[in-house]
Amino acid sequence: MMKFPKIDLPQLKSKLQVKSPWDRIIISILSLLITIPIFIILHQNLIDLEWAFNLDRIFIFIFVFAAVFFLLMYLRTIIILCVAVYLLILFYGSVIGNYGFNEISEDYNSMIYTMSDNPYPQDIIVAKLLPFPNKTKILNAIEYQNPKVRNFAIMATSKHFKGIRGYSDYRTIIQCFAVFKEINGRWNYVNDPKDGDYIATASESLEYFSGDCDDHSILMAAAVRSIGGTPRLIHTKGHIYPEILIGSMIDLEKVNYLIKNVLFVKESYGKKLHYHIDERGQVWMNLDYTATYPGGPFMYEEILGALTLN
Repeated sequence: MMKFPKIDLPQLKSKLQVKSPWDRIIISILSLLITIPIFIILHQNLIDLEWAFNLDRIFIFIFVFAAVFFLLMYLRTIIILCVAVYLLILFYGSVIGNYGFNEISEDYNSMIYTMSDNPYPQDIIVAKLLPFPNKTKILNAIEYQNPKVRNFAIMATSKHFKGIRGYSDYRTIIQCFAVFKEINGRWNYVNDPKDGDYIATASESLEYFSGDCDDHSILMAAAVRSIGGTPRLIHTKGHIYPEILIGSMIDLEKVNYLIKNVLFVKESYGKKLHYHIDERGQVWMNLDYTATYPGGPFMYEEILGALTLN
């Protein structure tokens, strides 16, 4: 007969008891920070029971918070030690001007804001966890809120396709294609130094429109994002290139017509569009520096990693 281990309630209770009020405060704050993204994922994926005053969502939040709180309290010694070490690392980063308190606050706020506006918020967390070469440096270099980057993108939209009428539903995509046309028409490929990767910021690349594939991808992603487009970077065999979110297959049909009959008639004549379809059925179109039109041929089609900017 199988014997189950007995639960020592006094011992469990003693593990949950706090030795200092600061333990409870620190664990409560940490529990809240962890609960918020978990709640957003559950809120977006669970059926809305339409209870009065959203009581079902309130109960879910309370349940998740309580579960996280008691788990962290049970492991509080390790958790407090990890928090102390992490705070020291952030303090050191803030002092030397590297990744510190301001940066982690901005990243967390950005993640929560993006997740709250995304029907699949878990993808945001997964994207942050997946391996991607120089991921942190690249994310920091995509300065889509830099005025120089946005002003450049605005200039491109005024220079190309400004007179196109009748496609209001695809205005943002058309303007992003104007950015693509301006960048790819001026881009000069230059290798990195021999001793390692050089990651240029978007504003830096605006000076000479020169660099390698990751520099091009960073500038393209930043400029596209600065005017409302949704870009992502694809890591493949020794190469990184940008793509733009088109939408559904119906959207692809409309964009295909625009590219071949309105925007890039000569460049795309007799050629096909190249794109990827993700696990959600969304279409992402190639914007590589080797392409003369959106959806030009891939250098390498295999995807080893993706970095999405929502």
